[in-house]
Amino acid sequence: MKRSSLILAVLLALLCFIPSCHRNKVAEDQGGAQTEKLPPLGFSVERYSVDSTKVREGEAFTSLMGRLGLGHSAALTLVSRSDSIFDVRRMRAGNPVEAYYSADSSGRKLEYVVYHNDRIRSTVFQCADSLHAWTYDKPVVAERKVADVTITSSLWNDMIAAGISPLLIVDLADIYAWTVNFFGLQGGDRFRVIFDQTVCEGEVVRIDSIEFALYDSGDFHAPAIRFDQGDGGGKYWNEKGESLRKAFLKAPLRYNRISSRFTYHRKHPITGVVRPHTAVDYAAPVGTPVHSIGDGTVTMCGWDGSGGGNRIKIRHMNGYETCYMHLSKFASGIKTGARVAQGQTIGYVGSTGHSTGPHLDFRVWKDGTPVDPLKMISPPSEPLKKENLDSLAKLYFAYIEEIAQ
Repeated sequence: MKRSSLILAVLLALLCFIPSCHRNKVAEDQGGAQTEKLPPLGFSVERYSVDSTKVREGEAFTSLMGRLGLGHSAALTLVSRSDSIFDVRRMRAGNPVEAYYSADSSGRKLEYVVYHNDRIRSTVFQCADSLHAWTYDKPVVAERKVADVTITSSLWNDMIAAGISPLLIVDLADIYAWTVNFFGLQGGDRFRVIFDQTVCEGEVVRIDSIEFALYDSGDFHAPAIRFDQGDGGGKYWNEKGESLRKAFLKAPLRYNRISSRFTYHRKHPITGVVRPHTAVDYAAPVGTPVHSIGDGTVTMCGWDGSGGGNRIKIRHMNGYETCYMHLSKFASGIKTGARVAQGQTIGYVGSTGHSTGPHLDFRVWKDGTPVDPLKMISPPSEPLKKENLDSLAKLYFAYIEEIAQ
């Protein structure tokens, strides 16, 4: 080979290995073509001026776009072209929106609209040139956590003080809805929980699952073990294989506190007469949904002339009967003779009848005898299959060891 040819071959080989500034800025698409790598939202936000707003109550997508500067015809085209990406009927009032504008000779021109579906996902609408849409999901991190919280003031405050998201309380209340009355928690009560959560930009956005929980209150211990035995999963059992789901919920509503406890000697706040108050009063705002604690039949739905206001009575299995008083109104379809399911909304908190403020007066009888709702022992549901008891026991002791570390 001639010397000149050899030198030329070496130079060509070296050029193949020289770093290319252009190559660092491109990414190959599926067809092998090279395109400029786009920023997270799909466009460079720093090139535009931005206005922030929120979806208004009752505002349609086309109305929102019109308010931001996109014509009605173009908005309709955008709806049809993005229907596989985003259902505009699911746009929610209060969700944040950013509109990005470029400057032209006539003023500002709407280029992009970013609608935030939730704290992770956003939908980006291109409003100039080619009308279309795409989604952007912020990066998230999955974490396995162990919480250990002893109540000193309230479960909510103590969870926050321990660095645990209050979102965990909602899921715990659902799991223990048949076992623990969250309205009756006391100082010294303890929750230990093993759970998975999703974090986005340093903020907990959801609790993915609770694998194990242990509630301790004096001599009362209530473990909750998540175990799937092929019947749908997501169910919780105690260490004996008894389902945490029972015939009756522990409380007829979700709210913040008990204002008056079950007692046979209470001075009535209006009449001043001391008489039995065989009920639990749940203080809550007017309109708070009230749920039936168990399956049953409505035996009374109407006005109670003795001071109970709007009242519902329900007959349940095994001689149990419940009563819900001072309601602001009844739920749709609730009437005498109607069948109701556990957890079904039957009415809404009010202050009708003899009442000093919005609350629910809740009562329970067993074979005609008043029962303290906070101490009522609910009949259990069907237990775990016997062939799964050993696996459940191993899981239980593994979790006990994990929370002890």
